[in-house]
Amino acid sequence: MSLIEGRSGAWETVIGLEVHAQVVSESKLFSGASTAFGAEANAQVSLVDAAMPGTLPVVNERCVEQAVRTGLGLDAEINLVSVFDRKNYFYPDLPQGYQISQYSQSIVGRGAVEIALEDGTRRTVRILRLHLEQDAGKSLHDRDPRKTWVDLNRAGVALMEIVTEPDMRSPEEAAAFMAKLRSILRYLGTCDGNMQEGSLRADVNVSVRRPGEGLGTRCEIKNLNSIRFIRQAAAYEAKRQVEVIEDGGSIEQETRLFDTERGVTRSMRTKEEEHDYRYFPDPDLMPLVLDQAFVDGIRASLPELPDAKKARFVEELGLSDEDADVLVADRDNAEYFEAVAKGRDAKAAANWVIHDLFGALNRSGLSIGESPVTAPKLGGLIDLIQEGTISGRSAKEVFQVMFETGSDAGIVVTERGLEQVSDTGAIEEIVDTVLAEHADRVAEYRSGKTRLLGFFVGQVMKATGGKANPKTVNEILRARLDPAQGRDE
Repeated sequence: MSLIEGRSGAWETVIGLEVHAQVVSESKLFSGASTAFGAEANAQVSLVDAAMPGTLPVVNERCVEQAVRTGLGLDAEINLVSVFDRKNYFYPDLPQGYQISQYSQSIVGRGAVEIALEDGTRRTVRILRLHLEQDAGKSLHDRDPRKTWVDLNRAGVALMEIVTEPDMRSPEEAAAFMAKLRSILRYLGTCDGNMQEGSLRADVNVSVRRPGEGLGTRCEIKNLNSIRFIRQAAAYEAKRQVEVIEDGGSIEQETRLFDTERGVTRSMRTKEEEHDYRYFPDPDLMPLVLDQAFVDGIRASLPELPDAKKARFVEELGLSDEDADVLVADRDNAEYFEAVAKGRDAKAAANWVIHDLFGALNRSGLSIGESPVTAPKLGGLIDLIQEGTISGRSAKEVFQVMFETGSDAGIVVTERGLEQVSDTGAIEEIVDTVLAEHADRVAEYRSGKTRLLGFFVGQVMKATGGKANPKTVNEILRARLDPAQGRDE
């Protein structure tokens, strides 16, 4: 827990999130219209989405399945009976004049997500509920100086709204929760997590209080579409509230927007309460009744989730907690690593994936799926190291060429003549030459200055262009320099 030091003492930040996750489904929640991203405006709008008279909503079973799958992945209660309600408000991009959502009885109840912070501490964030609802359209204010344009492609797209308890005590915890939730959703395949496309966004509720006191008045910051913005907005808003209170003012419950360029929040409107929406059960939709066998079937199909995968990587593969955390954060990364590590030294595979591959991908702005070095190719490079065909030093050069060209490691090694020299006879000749050229250093070594071994190794490696097998070089040098005892100093 981090505290804000104000003029009058310490303040505690309290944060809860309302996360809107777009369901991975080819069609919308109550119609057959497509959900594909990037279509021409109003090209994916059915009569139901446009609220034409006489049309009725029909629940998309795939969206229901995805909500249940997400609830199970969040270790949450699955409610076999849930109800769709009408949430009434009026806005140009909401053709019906109401949003079909769930309020009184949601499809998913209480759950929990464990997060890990940078200092190694772990916290549990409680999930209050997950409910299904349809998205609104999009108002466009920059197309005409006097008019607002409306795109209804997004209207009716299925959303999972995941509501947390106010359990987070710093912007860092809120960011860690969002990152963990995004990872879980991607593992489950229920939301693609593409925040830049708007398929995952969060409303952040922030309040401040004296440590140990009751909850303060909260402000909601709407539609944050990056983890960095969540951290920045929460930090600014908490500091703003402390300054208002210490200046003698009071916090009004309101909805605010985050100005990403200036890094500040600004008032949008007075925050509505639940009764302002006049919720009531949607008369066009029957209660959603699930069979336990339906839920059990989904549970049986769940993939290995990040926490379980991390535990396996640590316990079975011997990875450190830090390396395992990095590898399991993204499902594609974890699967790539497992393909590289299969049948090989897992720690060596982790080092190559985390340090060399991820570093090269970050510098190039590529995703793991776009990597020119595939998992089999990186595994082949590690094999050449373990077989003694190339040295670790040469392997770095080989990897760079592989990343630039997409070639196999073996081809690069052959074309560049980087095969490691392991022939004992050839190395012995070079060692003898080096020792003869540095007879004075040999005498010093034998008089007790055994640290000179590194000097001799360097000279041999230089003479072979770095191609000599270091292990063989060390063994021959020790035998030559100390033939009587062959001691390892």
